[in-house]
Amino acid sequence: MSKRVICFALGAALLALSFSAEAQQAKKVPRIGFVSGSPGPDVKGFQKGLRELSYIEGKNILVEYRYYEGITERSPSLVAELVQFKVDVLVVSQLAAIQAAKQATRTIPIVMVTTADPVAIGLIDSLARPGGNVTGLTLLTRDLNGKRLELLKEMIPTISRVGVLTPDTVAAGIRFKEYEASARAVKIAIESLKIKNQNPDFESLFQTAAKGRVSALIIVRSGLLIANRKQIGDLTIKNRLPSMSELGEMVEAGALASYSTNEGESFRRAAVFVDKILKGIKPADLPVEQPTKFEFIVNLKTAKQIGLTIPPNVLARADRIIR
Repeated sequence: MSKRVICFALGAALLALSFSAEAQQAKKVPRIGFVSGSPGPDVKGFQKGLRELSYIEGKNILVEYRYYEGITERSPSLVAELVQFKVDVLVVSQLAAIQAAKQATRTIPIVMVTTADPVAIGLIDSLARPGGNVTGLTLLTRDLNGKRLELLKEMIPTISRVGVLTPDTVAAGIRFKEYEASARAVKIAIESLKIKNQNPDFESLFQTAAKGRVSALIIVRSGLLIANRKQIGDLTIKNRLPSMSELGEMVEAGALASYSTNEGESFRRAAVFVDKILKGIKPADLPVEQPTKFEFIVNLKTAKQIGLTIPPNVLARADRIIR
């Protein structure tokens, strides 16, 4: 065999190996870790966002979904599992999960969707310049406490005492205190209604609330309550307790009303953050977004079932009415 033939064969082999290596590199599909309470508007919104950006799950992107199903204590272990998988980006929405993610990794980008003030609790340096590996969206849930109470009072002018339904946790205790400040401004007395994370007895809690002086409820946004939203919705109707929620999902399950950001839209925007990160932008350079649009949803069917007539001027302001 001549030297020319040998050189040609060697060159062809090296070229083939080069093309093979490039093909393997081109085929690398990014993997996203997604931690949530349960499949719902957040998952649907995120998937919609991915589709709009031309991502197809299983083809040019992989998403590892993990759900803590109302048991918030599980979320840190789910995050740890995804970090071990060395996902390219983490998408997390529950505060304990976000904090666990930040503690678990300084290199994997984290896209948060949080109800908390991310600057006040030390998740980021500032909204404009997050720093570190965390960015995303804040839902301003706490900033809307006063508006929820105002709307509740407009729907039920005779209301005097409201129960705030929360899990029995330290974080939920803080949420109650935040509502206390807002309640004083609208001259409504409030009462804490705590439910245990383990073996929650919603039936007894609602009976106690109905027999007491509580004439309406505020339902906070929590994994435990979201996971049990159908039972909670049924019990508000059974006990004829008007309820205002921090989440539209609750209204679809039977709660009277909600005032909040659009959950699905927020997670659709989370997909935009993921896309930018996959294209090389660092989380530290992606400003955290705040919502500019809020939704007032009313379940008119529930209102009729509990014997409540909502004033026409209030109903006219609803962004969505469930009939």
